[in-house]
Amino acid sequence: MTTALAPTLTAADRCDRCGAQAYVRARLTSGGELLFCGHHGREHLPKLQHLATQIEDETDRLLEQEFSTGVGER
Repeated sequence: MTTALAPTLTAADRCDRCGAQAYVRARLTSGGELLFCGHHGREHLPKLQHLATQIEDETDRLLEQEFSTGVGER
C-alpha cells in the first residue's frame, strides 16, 4: 500500500460507490482505477489488494479536518 505525502485527490474526485469525496485511489493491474470514500475504501480494498498495482490512501486527511474544525464550528 502506498500513501502519498501530499494530497493527490481533490474535492472533485468522487467515490465510485456513493459519490462522496474520494480519499482512496486503487490503480488496477488492468490499467483502470477505482476511487473510494473512506467508508467504501475500508470495505472494498482488502478484496482488491491482489488486483491493484498501487493504492493511495489519504484517509488520514479526514482526521486532520476533524481536529482543525472546532466542535462549535461543525
